[in-house]
Amino acid sequence: MTEMMKAVEISKPGGPEVLVPCERPRPTAGQGEVVIKVAWAGVNRPDALQRAGNYAPPPTASDLPGLEASGEIAEVGPGVTEWKVGDKVCALLPGGGYAEYVMTPAAHCLPVPEGMGMKEAACLPETYFTVWTNVFMRGGLQAGERFLVHGGSSGIGTTAIQLANHFGARVFATAGSDEKCKVCTDLGAERAINYKSEDFVEVLKAEGGANLILDMVGGDYIPRNVNALANDGRLVQIAFLSGPKVELNFAQVMARRLTITGSTLRPQSDLAKARIAEELRTHVWPLLDAGTVAPVMDSEFDLENAAEAHARIESPGHVGKIVLKVG
Repeated sequence: MTEMMKAVEISKPGGPEVLVPCERPRPTAGQGEVVIKVAWAGVNRPDALQRAGNYAPPPTASDLPGLEASGEIAEVGPGVTEWKVGDKVCALLPGGGYAEYVMTPAAHCLPVPEGMGMKEAACLPETYFTVWTNVFMRGGLQAGERFLVHGGSSGIGTTAIQLANHFGARVFATAGSDEKCKVCTDLGAERAINYKSEDFVEVLKAEGGANLILDMVGGDYIPRNVNALANDGRLVQIAFLSGPKVELNFAQVMARRLTITGSTLRPQSDLAKARIAEELRTHVWPLLDAGTVAPVMDSEFDLENAAEAHARIESPGHVGKIVLKVG
């Protein structure tokens, strides 16, 4: 391995154009860590938030964007026994994915599913960790429950629809066009709601209310989500594309025994992420191995064209996951 590597850095806070190619020292593996020679890196909205100056990386993380990648183990640190050099993996990253090499805790790596290419595998960690922890671990989704996911054609949405459908929930999704709604129903949603022409609150109330809602919109969706919940329903918030502040009457939260919760993935401890990885290995990776669920792909860009990838993820047209070709 060379001492230096190609990467893309955030030159200053701003739009996609602030992403510029650079050279950086190659990371090394410490206790319990591995270095991955990156083949493909996933592009996610938190990357765009970090680029805009609205999502600072943890103090110990790389300042380079990129929270998931696939590739081969290039170096194992002290104490790592589960992986060896040459193993093909995909991994959740603390940052640094937009580069030829990246360091991450060994416990945050998972094997590339059987029959899946590296490009598709790069799309799994950030999305599947997020959906599994929020919909199933935190949200407690059960078979037969009514589940609503907003942004159904996004990477998170397409993953949540497939997993919730597989585990026996009745799945509802919102999307911004009839074409995107069809993507949702093709993936297993019982009903897809075009939010430009329909009111998801009315649709869910007619079904008895949602038992669980996964939302990344926030803003005025928050009180509408509360109205759309069934008694004893749960709202899980994972982002605020329309803002985090809103006026909400909490009387119905008490009267109807509602639960409002949420989480972000990146600030959680290494141990918490390792526990999510183990749950995924047990409950979800067999489904990926069998082809029962799979990532929905939107587009790919070369690493040096990361700015174009960010423009794409911030456009209303994309469906599913966007990746960068690195190796």
